[in-house]
Amino acid sequence: MELAILNISGKETGRKVNLDDSIFGVEPNDHAIYLDTKQYLANQRQGTHKSKERGEVSGSTRKLKRQKGTGTARAGSIKNPLFRGGGRMFGPKPRFYGFKLNKKVKQLARRSALSYKAATNCIIILEDFTLDVPKTKEIINMGNNLNISNKKSVFVLPEQNNNIYLSSRNARGVEVVIANELSTYKIMRASTLVLVESAVDVLQATFEN
Repeated sequence: MELAILNISGKETGRKVNLDDSIFGVEPNDHAIYLDTKQYLANQRQGTHKSKERGEVSGSTRKLKRQKGTGTARAGSIKNPLFRGGGRMFGPKPRFYGFKLNKKVKQLARRSALSYKAATNCIIILEDFTLDVPKTKEIINMGNNLNISNKKSVFVLPEQNNNIYLSSRNARGVEVVIANELSTYKIMRASTLVLVESAVDVLQATFEN
């Protein structure tokens, strides 16, 4: 699959890049995408939720009333979960929500997500560029030139670039990701995937390892 390379002004440079069909042209597997996205979101959860049980709330352990003969339910202490201010029954406890997912399934998910974007013409190849100083206006102008200003877009860079990253932080709907850290979730969440020219080789190399 060949795509034209654009410059930051949105004009074609006359050059093209060849996208590997084994990555951008596979038969998408929706279940693999679901599993990888589920794992990504699960790993984002802190899992620090906690409520106090009857053994952890403050209060006296004195028996409130006699065991029998009151006509009401028996009660051991004021910390009984049935009383106001008592402990909570079966409350949440700290836990880890992540789960294991095979490497080949994750790769299949990313290939499927990239193939979806390629099939719907949601991938733009942008020639290599750099910014001398962080400037949000440059990123906004670039989005206008590429007609992606009103869409969620992900710029995929070959390596970390602080000036581009800092320039994009205040740009609405723009996210910057390094090629080898691109996840299925971010691919599917983006309306448009903007691949910097040199990031294509880095991205394709990650699937060969």
